[in-house]
Amino acid sequence: MAYDRAGRPKPAKLVTNLALRAKVEKDLEKKYSPEQITGRLLVEFPDDPEMRVSPETIYQSLYVQSRGALKRELTACLRTGRALRRPSRKVGQRKNRIPNMINVSERPAEVEDRAVPGNWGET
Repeated sequence: MAYDRAGRPKPAKLVTNLALRAKVEKDLEKKYSPEQITGRLLVEFPDDPEMRVSPETIYQSLYVQSRGALKRELTACLRTGRALRRPSRKVGQRKNRIPNMINVSERPAEVEDRAVPGNWGET
């Protein structure tokens, strides 16, 4: 049974639970954020674990096509109004975190023949 339950890909919770999907859609139309919707569900349905959903599940259902249980038009109800997700980092933020880094393709030839023990390619 556990093997069958763990199968991937699993159907999204908002696809299988129609009451939950209707509640999430209604709250999105009221301009609630996915985080607020999650909190409201905990308060409104404290004893029903089937009526719980994470904010990430809501975002995935809106943005990821294969998990699209919610209508695409509801992205306009999000506060940002974005139709697509964008990375949060700025351009060039993660590039070259190691100062004066030497690329592997730029190593000197003597490193390649491994004649000197402990040579790490430092020049």
